[in-house]
Amino acid sequence: MKSLRGTDRIQIGGVFGRWDDAVGPTVAAHVRPVRLDDGVLTVEADEPAWATQVKFLSGTITTRLAEVAGVRIERIEVRVGRPSRGSSAASSSPTP
Repeated sequence: MKSLRGTDRIQIGGVFGRWDDAVGPTVAAHVRPVRLDDGVLTVEADEPAWATQVKFLSGTITTRLAEVAGVRIERIEVRVGRPSRGSSAASSSPTP
């Protein structure tokens, strides 16, 4: 929870606390929320392929976060971070 500006703790707790429920275990294993600020959710993917996948799924993810966590997200920004522990190239790339 790096940013609290413009976003209340309930919204942040909803996104961070219900992330796995909103995106499912496969996406959650490779993508995590890192910041929520004024309706903009920044997420970090462990590999470029997952960053691309999240961009394609952004509409679904925003809808699921509204349903599961009661949070309205206007936009998702994606960045690539370090690979998660235990991930391998064969098992971590999303299938189309």
